[in-house]
Amino acid sequence: MQNADHEKFMRRAIELSEQAGIKLKSGGVFGAVIVKDGKIIAEGYNRVMKDHDATCHAEIDAIRNAGKKLKNPLLEGCTLYTSAYCCPMCLCAAYWAHIEKIYYGARVEDSLKYGDFKDLGYYEEIRKETKDRKIKMVEFMREEAVEVWKRFSEMPDRPRY
Repeated sequence: MQNADHEKFMRRAIELSEQAGIKLKSGGVFGAVIVKDGKIIAEGYNRVMKDHDATCHAEIDAIRNAGKKLKNPLLEGCTLYTSAYCCPMCLCAAYWAHIEKIYYGARVEDSLKYGDFKDLGYYEEIRKETKDRKIKMVEFMREEAVEVWKRFSEMPDRPRY
């Protein structure tokens, strides 16, 4: 793919970030597009405030839209263009979706400096031992939960991804 194509796709992600953060004020300044075979197949922008949904980040929105369009949760062969470096949730979503490559615009430090987004703290938090995190996690009723996993593992027609 030519540099002009990459610029076109990133420019669209940046336009979507402006739409989200400045024009619609639907959330932070984040936009994303997903490209397959040289064409935009899905777009997304931050709608956290508009939808009252902490998970409706631009990348998640674009991944959801791409999956629906392709009728497949696995986006192999797809590239994500995002106006800013992915937060941990969006980066993991890209892994879950099997995104092949990510191009990003602004750095995490930029979103902290200009938008007061504290993503750096999340990166630090998930590196901690479970017992040391702000959100306390407690293993509970494991035996019952594992029984369902055992039955699932025996299903020849179980969903696989």
